[in-house]
Amino acid sequence: MKLGLISSAWVGSPVGTAEGIRLTREIGFDTIDIFADPLEIDIRERRLIKDTCRGVQLPVVSTVCCALGIADFNATVRHFHVERAKAYLDLAYELEGRNLLLVVGEYIWQQEVIAPRDQWNWAVEHVRELGEHAASLGLEVAIELEPFHLSLVNDLPKMIRFLDDVGHPAVKANVDVSHLALSHTPAPALARLAGRIAHVHFSDCDGRKHGDLPPGRGVVDFPPYLDALKAAGFDGSISIELEYSPEPAKIVDWVREAYTATDRLMRAAGIRN
Repeated sequence: MKLGLISSAWVGSPVGTAEGIRLTREIGFDTIDIFADPLEIDIRERRLIKDTCRGVQLPVVSTVCCALGIADFNATVRHFHVERAKAYLDLAYELEGRNLLLVVGEYIWQQEVIAPRDQWNWAVEHVRELGEHAASLGLEVAIELEPFHLSLVNDLPKMIRFLDDVGHPAVKANVDVSHLALSHTPAPALARLAGRIAHVHFSDCDGRKHGDLPPGRGVVDFPPYLDALKAAGFDGSISIELEYSPEPAKIVDWVREAYTATDRLMRAAGIRN
């Protein structure tokens, strides 16, 4: 497997786009995921990302999109989020990536006003549409499991149900190890996703709330999950997710610490290429 970094690690720090990409490679990462909204960045920024990644020989694996309105009760809002997600897929294609990491959002109003089945069905319908667009580009959509009470896909059974309902071969799961720990999903349960894992996120937490900490700063027991990923046949990139460092001025140390800890874990599991 490869070891990657989501570029959101540099957000809010003094490190700019090109420097962040160069530092990612310098620290030792094999791949990078791009956290950038194609509706916000201009053609110069797109070219900068592509040229810098190519210049330092750092392949892009994923673009990262939170489409929280894809299950909104307003059709116009859903349409906007579908078209925006397609733009992320186009950006992944332009950057020669492999997938779109997609967060599909949450139920609104505590499931008391809009029927939950309606929001679920809207998400299924539109993610299937995104799967079609992804397949036309030779890409995949990786669905994020969000361990929050009202998230549409917040545990492993719901992930499997969602993938089954979408029923498109280009739509698969993103395995976020920290999120699995927070949703109390034991590592052996990953066998249920064999052949359906497109991507992996890696970070630590305190076991109670979302953290995105460098491995070793929390309580997640990583080795069983790495063994389970290997047993499930996954052979892609494990991308470290470090969003919103508490000390932006020390972000390079934060990223380097996460790289060192994850590299050690992967080599101990015999899965680092």
